Amino acid sequence: MQQRRPRRSNQERSDATRAAILDAARALFVEKGYADTATPEIVAAAGLTRGALYHHFEDKKALFRAVIEREAREVAATIENSAAEGFAPREALLAGAAAYFDAMAAPGRVRLLLLDGPAVLGVTEMPMIDAAHGGRTLEEGLAAVMAPHRLEEKAVKAMAFLLSAAFDRAALEIDAGAARADYAYAIDRLIDRLIAA
Repeated sequence: MQQRRPRRSNQERSDATRAAILDAARALFVEKGYADTATPEIVAAAGLTRGALYHHFEDKKALFRAVIEREAREVAATIENSAAEGFAPREALLAGAAAYFDAMAAPGRVRLLLLDGPAVLGVTEMPMIDAAHGGRTLEEGLAAVMAPHRLEEKAVKAMAFLLSAAFDRAALEIDAGAARADYAYAIDRLIDRLIAA
């Protein structure tokens, strides 16, 4: 007697459809770029209809934003999972730095988060997405390691913003073929200089 598989709920089907659209869109945005990717291509790659796409996303830009947010969440999760329980603040920050480079090594991620994201969503919206994910993690790490200096919150925010820019620039260089070890070393020294200041 064949066992019947449990039926998926409407929410499960909706989540699966949304994930299929995001996966197909991500692959095409990485391969062709945002401007050269059309929504009919996305739904064809996902094996769905345009109606399914527009049920979940207002337009192509909203879909792109969702792809970017998912990528940013994955980077933040990799960073947050990198620090073992009981790490001192400095070690946690350095482990997070290494984890950032690991996360950004995912194929297409640099293009999505550091090139096309700012170009499509703008230089105001991208920092907001970053602040909600990896930027928040970096700010918390800096606040913990800088605690003995009793810096104002706005000073820690500014340091995190500038350090984030250094991380992003390093990721761009590594993606273009530069040696990761050189940039990882430079970021570690930069962090140590901030702590010592």
